[in-house]
Amino acid sequence: MARITKPPDGRLIISMISPSVDAVADTLEVLEKKFGRVDAETTEIDTSCKDRYREEMGENLYRRFFAFERRVAMDSLADLKSICFKIEPMFADQVGDFIFRTVNIDPGILTPDNLVMTSHRPKNHRIYLRNGIYAEMALIYSQGLFMRLPWTSDDYCDTEAIEFFEFLNSEEFSQEDDRTSGLNAACL
Repeated sequence: MARITKPPDGRLIISMISPSVDAVADTLEVLEKKFGRVDAETTEIDTSCKDRYREEMGENLYRRFFAFERRVAMDSLADLKSICFKIEPMFADQVGDFIFRTVNIDPGILTPDNLVMTSHRPKNHRIYLRNGIYAEMALIYSQGLFMRLPWTSDDYCDTEAIEFFEFLNSEEFSQEDDRTSGLNAACL
């Protein structure tokens, strides 16, 4: 019989899509009050989600990833997404009944084995958690590399994104399990 154990906490990762540097900065200030200090981040990465968000958020969209010092429990994903969902309207414009976001915030958790992100959008590969929130394994870590899955967004496989996740993985988990990883890994 298997023993039921609680997995170790993972690293809180936030993905933000926005057309506005100011909106990202303002949102980050609120996120740091909720989750603690950011200790690593990417620069602007061209996003493959432009068509999905263009009508709501406009042109020139980019994605950034942020890693927080705070470690989070694996079963906190739905709570993290709920908090982020409540922050998005703080930086939105309302026209009639419609809210035009200036930032899309998706939290996730980085572990030694994978990166799991959250979304409110149902898809056939996502697992329903609760309250309209789904979990998606965005990347898996195997044989010293982050590997994409059939549904992984190209943003997560951008060279800078992979170097970011590799750096965090080697910094965070190398002492735990003697993994060897380099900054030159790429999605396969």
